[in-house]
Amino acid sequence: MNLSDKNFLRELGYRIREHRLNRQWTQAEFAERCQLHRTFIGSVERGERNISILNLRLIARILRVPLAVLMDKLT
Repeated sequence: MNLSDKNFLRELGYRIREHRLNRQWTQAEFAERCQLHRTFIGSVERGERNISILNLRLIARILRVPLAVLMDKLT
């Protein structure tokens, strides 16, 4: 994975974290709502994981935010 890919994942994770915090959910609460593991959510938010499009769609749905909002202007 090159630097551009890492920056992309980091920014995406930051956006997910922002939306989660706006809902005042802990990572554990969010993970439970998504039916994903808490450590998975943490690694996504830190940009350490290349998340599948299906999990990204699930996360967007649980956050009640369009997938396009999470992806908008990511480079």
